[in-house]
Amino acid sequence: MSKTIYILNGPNLNLLGRRQPEIYGRDTLADVERQCREVAAGLTVDLRQTNSEAELIGWIHEARDKAKGIIINPGAFTHTSIAILDALNAFEGPVLEVHVSNVHKRESFRHHSYVSLRAEGVIAGFGVDGYTLAMRRMVMLVK
Repeated sequence: MSKTIYILNGPNLNLLGRRQPEIYGRDTLADVERQCREVAAGLTVDLRQTNSEAELIGWIHEARDKAKGIIINPGAFTHTSIAILDALNAFEGPVLEVHVSNVHKRESFRHHSYVSLRAEGVIAGFGVDGYTLAMRRMVMLVK
């Protein structure tokens, strides 16, 4: 098994740094990737973003053969996608769920996460620092 960690991002996260910076901050996914590589401790970071649920599920399936762990911010799919939960349940490595904003301080429909049913841990409300916190934890889980 490779030493790769997939960092998978769902819809609208391609707009990170430009979309509602008062909620999501000004850092971009490129900044997130750089920061995660800095704390990866010898692990390979493979950061991806899609606005397609099907593509996200395909990447989770791919991770079964190519990744030791998954850090996932499924965006709005968090609250709606049983299919993503099913795909994550078929992955044998650790899964960590990340949200840039504190979803529990937002609209009530954001309070439920299907992904949390599979995740070893959930990080929410720490801005993009949540990704590096997740990467630090992932290093501990896979080494």
